[in-house]
Amino acid sequence: MTTAKRLKVAVLFGGRSVEHEVSVRSARAVIAALEACGHEAIPVGVTHAGGWRTGLPAERMLGDEAADGGWSADFLLVPDPQLAGLAAPGAAGAWARLPVDVVFPLVHGSGGEDGTLQGLLELAELPYVGSGVGASALGMDKRLQRRLFRAAGLPVVPTVEVRRSQCEADGKGVERRILSAVGLPCFVKPAASGSSVGVVKVKSEADLAGALAEACRYDAWVLAEPALAVRELESAVLGNEDAAATAPGEIVPGREFYDYRAKYLEDTSRLLLPAPVPAECAAAVREMAVAAFQCLGCSGLARVDFFLENGTGRLYVNEINTLPGFTSISMYPRLWAATGWPPERLVQRLLDLALAAHADRRRNERVLPGGGR
Repeated sequence: MTTAKRLKVAVLFGGRSVEHEVSVRSARAVIAALEACGHEAIPVGVTHAGGWRTGLPAERMLGDEAADGGWSADFLLVPDPQLAGLAAPGAAGAWARLPVDVVFPLVHGSGGEDGTLQGLLELAELPYVGSGVGASALGMDKRLQRRLFRAAGLPVVPTVEVRRSQCEADGKGVERRILSAVGLPCFVKPAASGSSVGVVKVKSEADLAGALAEACRYDAWVLAEPALAVRELESAVLGNEDAAATAPGEIVPGREFYDYRAKYLEDTSRLLLPAPVPAECAAAVREMAVAAFQCLGCSGLARVDFFLENGTGRLYVNEINTLPGFTSISMYPRLWAATGWPPERLVQRLLDLALAAHADRRRNERVLPGGGR
């Protein structure tokens, strides 16, 4: 399914999560690609406080990530399919409509790629880029996705799962459990956070309590895993049922590990395209990337991250990101660019996939035979 029609595309960006600024940068790149394709991009910014902005306020957010205070809400996404897009309350209960053909969500982190925004779009019956409610929720939750990967026979590193309430009630007991199960050094991370926010590498027992406290700031579940000596590989997946994956790229962090600063604030990390790995390893990465994508029931796009253990050559699925960044230095668009797909071609394909997925969802019967419900 390919459309040559000029589409009105609502680009949702910003949000209340710690990945707000990354989302703004992604939106700039996607809007440029949409305009290069001949589509009309409608910026819709979600402020740090959760307010929705269109028009000049949204454009200001794209230019100045901090300048979102003092603006009144204008348009909202209303969960009413009869409104077919954005709407604003008017006089005497009437609604002013701003129709859109498809939504391109770029709100990273919680409230954007965790299934909550996708649920709102489903209620509004709007086509949108990316995975549906269930796959988005699983893609955000590393704890649950790893359980599913194990069940599907995909290799993942050993993981200890801990509740925040357990850390607060019996911190020393949690520390003993982690030290016994995964040892040192280890990584401690929130189960549902992105861009390596809240991830701490723990090298000594004395630092474990602080790492747990940091991870607990961002989620009610915390994961601990051994800090293996590994190379970091990533593959980009594109498609619905017919998903395909790119050859892997390798991240060489400019810091001790690929944390938030290394990803977005410092220009010291390197991306090797293609990754200098044996052909059989590259083939395994592509196969496992598609398998992980299908395991969670993803659609549209995802980036799958891997660990390649030094010495043993073991390959582990680290995590899947169902709404990867689209910034100028983000891995997802760069991996596809290396295969000959410039941003405008990639964005057009994602719109086609969104419309196809929406058409398939609309085939689902909502009324029982005979008119019963």
